[in-house]
Amino acid sequence: MNNKDIQDLIKLINKTDISEFKLREGDFEITIRTKDYHKGKPSPIPQQVISVPAPASVGAIPNYQIPPAEVVAAEPAPVEVIAAAVPDNNHIEVKSPIVGTFYRSSAPEKPAYAKVGDRIEVGDIVCIVEAMKLFNEIESEVSGTIIKVLIEDASPVEYDQPLFLVDPNG
Repeated sequence: MNNKDIQDLIKLINKTDISEFKLREGDFEITIRTKDYHKGKPSPIPQQVISVPAPASVGAIPNYQIPPAEVVAAEPAPVEVIAAAVPDNNHIEVKSPIVGTFYRSSAPEKPAYAKVGDRIEVGDIVCIVEAMKLFNEIESEVSGTIIKVLIEDASPVEYDQPLFLVDPNG
C-alpha cells in the first residue's frame, strides 16, 4: 500500500460515518481514526474484519498509525485564520487530507499552485503537504474560484484543517 492508496483510503473513510478503520495485510497494519473517534466508545456502525492476503512488497512496510486530529500537536493558528476559516453558506472549504507542513508551491522560486482569484477544477493540484519527508500533492475535490488562502506557506496543518475557501459559483 503506497502513500496515494493511504490518502485515497482516508478520503473514502472521511465521507462515511466510520470513526475508526483498521486494515491488516500481512505485516502491514494501518489504523485510521476520524475526529469523531472516542476511545472506549463503540462505533455506531458494526465492525467488520476483512483479511487480505499480503502482497510480496508489503512485508518491508512498518506498522503505521494515523493519529486522530485532536491528538496531533501543532502550533495554534492565528486568530485571523480561525475567523476566516468559517465559510458563509456559498463557500466550500478545501481541507487537508493529512497532517503535515503546507506549501503553496513545489519550490520557493516556483509560482503558487493556486492563488486568490484562480479558477480550479476537480483534480487540480492546489498545494503540497509534506508528511514524513514525503511531498503529497493535494488535489481539489471541488470546482470554483479561490477566494481566500487560509494557511500561511510552510505552516503546520492538521488533518481536515481548511486550507482554501472556494466560491463554487465563481
